[in-house]
Amino acid sequence: MIKSRKRRLLRMVMKNSIKDTSDKARANILSRLKSACDNKSGSIPDRSRSADVFPQPDNLLKTFSEEFEKVNGQVRLCQSQSDFQKQLTSLYQDRNWNNVMCYDAELATTLPKDLPLMDESDFVDVAVGITTCEYLIARSGSIMVSSGQASGRLMNVFPPVHIVVAHEQQLVAFLEDAFELLKQKYQHNMPSQTTVITGPSRTADIEKTLVMGAHGPKELILFIRKY
Repeated sequence: MIKSRKRRLLRMVMKNSIKDTSDKARANILSRLKSACDNKSGSIPDRSRSADVFPQPDNLLKTFSEEFEKVNGQVRLCQSQSDFQKQLTSLYQDRNWNNVMCYDAELATTLPKDLPLMDESDFVDVAVGITTCEYLIARSGSIMVSSGQASGRLMNVFPPVHIVVAHEQQLVAFLEDAFELLKQKYQHNMPSQTTVITGPSRTADIEKTLVMGAHGPKELILFIRKY
């Protein structure tokens, strides 16, 4: 009987102790939240720019190409329109591509005439998607795309092979440079989605085995026009 009363008393003491600790923690959190709400200054500390941490690339094209290839991207430099068409023709003939799609009407006019472009109604069968991009980010070897482009969203993620056509003038040093130019380009009508692509899609979630193309294209090929 005495032992039973002692156990009940001990449980009550422990319960009250836990409640007191919880009440103090709750009061502390609410106090900090109130203090934050009372601060109306709205000042946000300055963030460090990438240029403060990483050196400015001396050669944007060289830096981009090196970083892009590190993440399994394939880059092809084109010196002229005929060079671009010749390289693309050679590529699709070697790979025996049939199901190629390009949503961008303006870009489509620059593609080889004999490229077997599909109709949009056959999208589920597409094997290769050809798009433009917003910017090329040299320091990380990344490609910025957005829903504001004629290709929309699906062409960047659905086809197993993603071909991007860009101009050398679209190269920037750092990610924040790309975002700054994006804001200048679209002003108050920013795209609903902006994506930074760094190499083909990959995952190693299952037993740490690297799988390419798990969540998007397994091959990323970039044509950079130097003309």
